[in-house]
Amino acid sequence: MHPVRRRILQAILYELIAIAFVGPVLSLAFDKSQTSTFGLAVVLSTIALTWNYVFNWLFERWESRQAVRGRSLARRIAHGLGFEGGLVILLLPVMSLWLDISWMAAFIANLGLLLFFFVYAIAFTWAFDRVFGLPASAAGTDRARE
Repeated sequence: MHPVRRRILQAILYELIAIAFVGPVLSLAFDKSQTSTFGLAVVLSTIALTWNYVFNWLFERWESRQAVRGRSLARRIAHGLGFEGGLVILLLPVMSLWLDISWMAAFIANLGLLLFFFVYAIAFTWAFDRVFGLPASAAGTDRARE
């Protein structure tokens, strides 16, 4: 699969599942209407979608220069940490303003979501790679599979 098409498909699938999870969780956690938290989930997802594309482009660029090919558990963990760490920084002010909560409360909420999304990002990427094959940056060819 072409790298650009692969990154777009991966990001869209990832975010659709994220919206379905985040909206109801935020509604319950902050006692806000589901309409409001669904809107927030869409905004957060849009930010995350953009970050996903940029981060994966940067990660695959770095990965293509590595001597060892493939995606080991350590590389998948590094990918998850980098993606989620950057995302927390980007989403903190948005959550604070939208939910009308302090930055500290938004940070704590982000930590809770981070726990879920850290595992989810690794599992999703693994499953995506199993279904669509590894990218050329990890396998050397577009058709490679684990």
